[in-house]
Amino acid sequence: MKKFLKNIIIFFLLALIVGEIVVRVTHTMSDIPQRVIDENGIQKYYPNQEGYWKGGDHKWSINKLGWPGELPNSYDNLIMIIGDSYIENFMNPNDCHQSAFLKKNMKTFNFMEAGRSGVSLIEAMEISKNLDSLKPVKTLVYVNNNDFYESIRDIKPLQDITQVNLKNGTIVYGKMKAPLFKKILYNWKLLYYFYTRFPLNNQSENAEAPTVSEAIEENNDILKSKSEVFNLINYIKDNYFIKDKVFVFHPNSNTEIIEQCKNLGFNIIVLDSSKDDKKWVFDHDSHWTCYGHEQVAKQISNALLK
Repeated sequence: MKKFLKNIIIFFLLALIVGEIVVRVTHTMSDIPQRVIDENGIQKYYPNQEGYWKGGDHKWSINKLGWPGELPNSYDNLIMIIGDSYIENFMNPNDCHQSAFLKKNMKTFNFMEAGRSGVSLIEAMEISKNLDSLKPVKTLVYVNNNDFYESIRDIKPLQDITQVNLKNGTIVYGKMKAPLFKKILYNWKLLYYFYTRFPLNNQSENAEAPTVSEAIEENNDILKSKSEVFNLINYIKDNYFIKDKVFVFHPNSNTEIIEQCKNLGFNIIVLDSSKDDKKWVFDHDSHWTCYGHEQVAKQISNALLK
């Protein structure tokens, strides 16, 4: 019996080792960069990391400032790019990022990205405030409906997302959930593979962008909470320097939010994918492909150059 149990244990350990090697060599799972919360309460990444996206076709990199992508050669004539997973953009190589395409279209400017999955609008404004020391001439803040909704703690408190309590005007910074477990999970690739195949809940750390049906539900949430969303816009106007900020609205964003931002003097660009015969997004989720990023950058550069 002891010999049988010993053989079972040896076989199990060998299977774990072989499985781990196979998952790593074939890049079955994406490498996930480790996060840190800086002295300003902003969730960033540990500097100078790199890894492979799922499938191993390209690598992502974290620069010395703790943000994905490459830093510009100079901070002169700088335009900042701030947003969530669309700007983080691990699913595309560095030459398919907003900064790369915008640089091609606007050669006299330099571009820097500050993107991370889960960034709410209010956190984007906090990030912009901390990066104003680089003296950008413009800051592009990429937003969708949910970025407004999730910014408001009065509607739905979210532990891991930075929000504002509009009742007392305080910022509540997001906290990292189970950082030790995630560190183990992301470094033990085989475990991570089984976790994504058989998750403990219905959400994963790098959730896909919303589907069409989810986007409709999201829009309904915005309509139900219109007064709070409008109060949020007023709060941003009163508490942040907005003259050099530009809200870049995703296609099909809520028109009432757009109009309210216009009425309060925000600079805005509204993206439009309806006239394009080719999709901007992946088949499996609604993040932008390289083509999508290129079209987004064209519309933004045209608007800025005007």
